[in-house]
This record gives sequence, C-alpha cells and structure tokens, in this order.
Amino acid sequence: MNAASDAPPVILSGTSSRELALEICAQLEVPLGEIEVRKFSDSETFVKINVNIRGRDVYIVQSTSAPANENLMEILLLIDAARRASAASVTAVVPYFGYARQDRKDQGRVALSAKLIANLFDTAGAERLLTVDLHSGQIQGFFDIPVDHLLAGTTLIDYVRNSEITDFCVVSPDVGNVKLSRNYADMLQCPLAIVDKRRPEPNISEVMSIIGESEIVGKNVLIFDDMIDTAGTICNASVALRERGARDIYALAVHGVLSGTAIERLEQAPVKEVVITNSISRTPNSLPSKIKVLTIAPLLAEAIDRIHNHQSVSVLFKEMAH
Repeated sequence: MNAASDAPPVILSGTSSRELALEICAQLEVPLGEIEVRKFSDSETFVKINVNIRGRDVYIVQSTSAPANENLMEILLLIDAARRASAASVTAVVPYFGYARQDRKDQGRVALSAKLIANLFDTAGAERLLTVDLHSGQIQGFFDIPVDHLLAGTTLIDYVRNSEITDFCVVSPDVGNVKLSRNYADMLQCPLAIVDKRRPEPNISEVMSIIGESEIVGKNVLIFDDMIDTAGTICNASVALRERGARDIYALAVHGVLSGTAIERLEQAPVKEVVITNSISRTPNSLPSKIKVLTIAPLLAEAIDRIHNHQSVSVLFKEMAH
C-alpha cells in the first residue's frame, strides 16, 4: 500500500460479498472490519458496526445481487451507520449493481429504478460509488456523487491470453453490445461477428441471424457479455453458432447472475466453458465444472488503494476504454 494516507482504509462487508471482501483485505493487508447483521421477526434488517471508525475512510463491499432488495437495504443501512459513527468518508463498493437494467422508461407508467437506487445511495450518505461493469455506463450520470466505474473485462482478456484457446473469433451476443465486443476483438487481434437477436419479452431472446457468419466457420468462438442472467441469450447464440460451423464455444461475462434454470441450461448448451467473475458470490461447489470463476479482488483492491491515496483510478481501465 502507498503511504499517502496516515491510516489504512477500513473495509466492511455486507453478507452478500464477504468472501470477496476477505480477498480484497488480503490484497490490502488490512483486517475485515467486524459488523453485525440480523433480521427481526418481521423481516426488518438490523446492522451494527463493531469497530471504531471515527475519522476513518470506510469502504463497504456489497453486491446487490439476489436477494436484491435485502442486500440493497443492508448496504444502505451500513452506509447510514458508518456516517452516523463519524466516518471521515464512506465509499460504497458495489461489484454488481442491481437494478441497472431498469435504466430508462421504455414503456408508459414504469419506474426509472436505476435512478431511484442512485438517489438512495446518495441519501444514505455514500460519498462515492465504486462499481464494476454497469449494464449501461450512462447510469453514472444518475448519481450526484463521484462514480468510479471499473471494467473487469481485462480480467477476462488475461484469462484468454493465458489459456490454450487459439484460432478464435469474438462474437457480440447482440447489436447493443457491439462496441464493447469490438474492444475485446481489438485487444485480442481477432475478427468480430454479431448475433442479431430480438427480445419479444423480458428474459426471452431469439436469434434472427449472424452478421459476419463467414468469420466463425471452423473457428473457436468467444462470446463476451457484461452478465449472464437466465442464460437464454448465451444458449440460443451458442446453438446458432454451432449450426453455422463454429468449433468450440466459450462464454465469458463479468457478472454471473445465473437466475432461474440458467445453470441447467448452460450445462445442456453447446458451450465448452463459461467464465465469470466473483462479483456475485457463490457457495462453494455450487457450480458445475463447466463454469470457471475468476477473482476481481486485485482490481477492486487497487482501486480502493488509489481512491484512498488520492491517485488516478482511470489507469485501471485504460485498455478497455476505447
């Protein structure tokens, strides 16, 4: 750690990201602060910070993954508790930011949920947000506090570069993901193809065609996305790619939401390997061997260290930010 600040950062963790927080603490060589979280019989959440944080810079690690509402309330209460305990600053470290897909009014009389959640973090007392691969980068503008938006795609790229995968083509799972997929293709110096799909209803996708179909014939295919939720997009795309002559198919995503029957669908799909990160924690041995989990603890630890010591964070995602 750099010595720009007199005291080391205080790392706290909610219940959804404790394992990741412990890895971050190991990287920073600081202990994980002790907290207490419990439920009342009426399901209300109670939190208490059991370490002295007066005058300290506090970083609270918590993904708002399932159960999203409980984990969201938990981090909001921890932020409020830290502020009322006279912390010098409170940074919310949210590796997976839930509600990010509800970022616009695409039909009448719906909530702009991502904006509401941003307001809640501000109201609770967070002075900064550190997050990873927002579903829509524009969500940063919903916040009235500084947002450090890390891109964990470099972790996925390093995995591919250090693997034995050769002769590959990057495939964008949909037209909306083309810019990011092109970045991946440029970094890996390989061709790009695009899946043209339509989504008749939420969590349902249908492949219409493959743009650049000739690029995938006889090639290993890398499908990059920011998240895998129900796995419908990945599974449908993999079937279409295999039918059109692709060799081995690899799916790589930062956030492994894996809701509903996603794991079963991935096991049955013609995908050789699924690579995700630990932005969303999983119980040990809960995933099949086909799914590999990479850690983003070093990325988050370095970002926290840089924020704590008033250094630039942008260098951490320079390669991805084309």
